[in-house]
Amino acid sequence: MKGDGHSGFFQDCEVSKWDQEECTKKCHRKTEAKGEQKLTRNVLTHPNGGAKCLPLAAMKKCNLQPCPVDCKLSPWSAWSKCSAECGSGLKQRLREVTRAMRHGGKPCGATSHAVSCNGQSCEKDCELTAWTKWGFCSKDCDGGTRKRVKFVNTIAEGAGKCPNKWKDSRLQYRKCNMKRCAVSAKSPVNQCDKKLDIVFLLDGSGSLGATGWKAEIKAAQLFVDAFSGTGAKANMAVVLYSGPRTWGGVRKCTGRNSKRVDMKKTCKISTVTHFTSDMKKVKNLITGLTWPRGSTLTSLALMTAKAELSLGRKDAKSVVVVITDGRPLSYRNTYIAAWRLRKSARLVWVPVTRYAPLRHIKWWATRRWQENVVQVKKFSDLEKPDAVNHVIANICPKTSPKMKFGRR
Repeated sequence: MKGDGHSGFFQDCEVSKWDQEECTKKCHRKTEAKGEQKLTRNVLTHPNGGAKCLPLAAMKKCNLQPCPVDCKLSPWSAWSKCSAECGSGLKQRLREVTRAMRHGGKPCGATSHAVSCNGQSCEKDCELTAWTKWGFCSKDCDGGTRKRVKFVNTIAEGAGKCPNKWKDSRLQYRKCNMKRCAVSAKSPVNQCDKKLDIVFLLDGSGSLGATGWKAEIKAAQLFVDAFSGTGAKANMAVVLYSGPRTWGGVRKCTGRNSKRVDMKKTCKISTVTHFTSDMKKVKNLITGLTWPRGSTLTSLALMTAKAELSLGRKDAKSVVVVITDGRPLSYRNTYIAAWRLRKSARLVWVPVTRYAPLRHIKWWATRRWQENVVQVKKFSDLEKPDAVNHVIANICPKTSPKMKFGRR
């Protein structure tokens, strides 16, 4: 260079460090373009025979890290049922995570919220009202009852106790009209002028014997006489029942049998007459009955009486009176039939002799059984008017009690 007359001095271009402008994006989302950052620098020394200046501006990608994703929750659900009825339980509400937190986003808040509930004591018994006034006597004579009751004012809470409606602490009876029923000179039986629909069930089983059958017919005639007086408003239906003499016949009548069964011939259940107010006709039909003998299919007789009640009057009280001297073929079926029948009518039983299942009959009869069971010890007693008068005293008081006797 000297040979060319050059002084030998030269200077390269020098530039400053890069100055960085703000990135166009704070983070990177997949759906968006990447962030960019502009870089600039200045010339500190221009070149003098040396190297030229490097570029003074440049672009680079920046903030390529993923953007934070905040947690997202659904709205709160409704409050759940309290976990305890008393003694402080818990109820809670929930919400679900619909989007999880990522890349340093805001974390999820609580997904469940619980609060205490039903903090009252679990041992609060029910509160009862005061005693009602004593009701009218259930019978005009022959020993009736008056009753008074307490109702539930405030129900029990938690494990608190409350006496059953049949308990002495809520239901009390006292005797009334203990005098013997007076009988007029015109009729040996008391007359009833109440508006009643009566289904009368006559037992025709073989256990009666000829003497028992004769006594039952006599009692039935006296019973009809009680509703034959002037001003009588009763309607009466009569069902004569016994039962098949073989277990095969019983199964046809009570088992799963899709074929039609002749109730009269096969099951020995005969409707002597449907509801009628013609008591003379009813009495004549009863007088002309033939003793069918056979077994005692009481449950089917009760269900026949229940079906007959559908023909009754809406404004008349329904009563079913059953005379029986022996055990039914099925205690269970008889209980079920009696329970169903009591929903529609008052069920009164007249068990005759010691062979009638009195202990079970007390459960089958409408409650209180003392006024719906008339026990007759001998067939000879059944022929007397007293037995019928006891039944009439039960079902036909002159003054009806204000508080009705409940059914089981």
